[in-house]
Amino acid sequence: MDNIRRILIIIQRSNGDVLFSNSLVNRLRENYPKAIIDLLINDDTISIGKLIPSINEIITFSYHQKEINRTGQEIRIIKKIFRKYDLSINLTASDRSVIYSIIAAKKSISAVEFDTKKSWWKKLLLKHYYFFDKNSHILVNNLKSLRFLKIHSNNSFIAIQPSNKAQKTIKNLLIERKISDFLIFHPGAQYEYKVYPKRLRHELLCYLNSLNIPIIVTGGISDIDLEIRKNLPSLKNVSNLIGETTIDEFIALAKLSRGFIGMDTLNMHIANSFGKRVFAIFGPTDLKMWSPWVNIELYNKISNTSKQTYHNVTIFQADMPCVACGRAGCNDQHDESMCLNYIDPELIYKEVENYVNTQ
Repeated sequence: MDNIRRILIIIQRSNGDVLFSNSLVNRLRENYPKAIIDLLINDDTISIGKLIPSINEIITFSYHQKEINRTGQEIRIIKKIFRKYDLSINLTASDRSVIYSIIAAKKSISAVEFDTKKSWWKKLLLKHYYFFDKNSHILVNNLKSLRFLKIHSNNSFIAIQPSNKAQKTIKNLLIERKISDFLIFHPGAQYEYKVYPKRLRHELLCYLNSLNIPIIVTGGISDIDLEIRKNLPSLKNVSNLIGETTIDEFIALAKLSRGFIGMDTLNMHIANSFGKRVFAIFGPTDLKMWSPWVNIELYNKISNTSKQTYHNVTIFQADMPCVACGRAGCNDQHDESMCLNYIDPELIYKEVENYVNTQ
């Protein structure tokens, strides 16, 4: 694989998956400095995909378009990628993404399922494959492809840097609001099953308001975020920026912050990538795959306990036998997670208070 000039990376999952692919892109760029690197991602992850440096072009797949004109979309993508690359790397084990990887390049590397019934044909057609392991962190999974290229993986989480424009916008915003030292509180998430219940969220925010430090509340423009914004209590030390920053601007904000308090979201991983103090509230999400990453040694010590701290991270979970179930809510349909009702906001506050008072 010495003559690699064009590389396609396929990631058909969530924003977090795209964020963690930056480490793979970084290692590829170091080893193939002249190669053109493209991404094939879902269109609802394009905002984070655009921020990954060294990407030449982003090709998008749309689940909405799939419902309208599935055949047309597939033809468009196949024409775009068919044998256009020297190497394809697929980080998703789904049938569609594996097919894209196979047709994009003769040299294809892809994740596949452990289940032979699902993966037998993929193993036959792929140049190289590795098993996607749900008991390993997403970063570790994403970097497995490097061994086929004889590239050493140091399992480092490479931060995505904000643009100069975003940094300028955020600095001006902070000046306008006379804020210098601050904490971020991020109460929302992509799905309802990851959101801290309203009553507990407001109780925690009132506790945080008593700290002698500004609290900036962040969020996007989804229905979940805008509902939180509408009902957020008005408090002296709290600035509500929900719906007022792009993801690029959030990255700039996180880089300037003292720490992050909030749900297990893309935003949590962004703050952690800069080594910020992170207080993460987890519901049913499995820590094996999605815990805030520091290094492999600390990762191997993580367990499902109600509170644990390692390096710059403190994780809060409910003390329940079903945690963490890994389901999308109790009914596995992206609805409510009852376990989030059993995480005490005062416990979270005391950890944050201790951090603020000892700095």
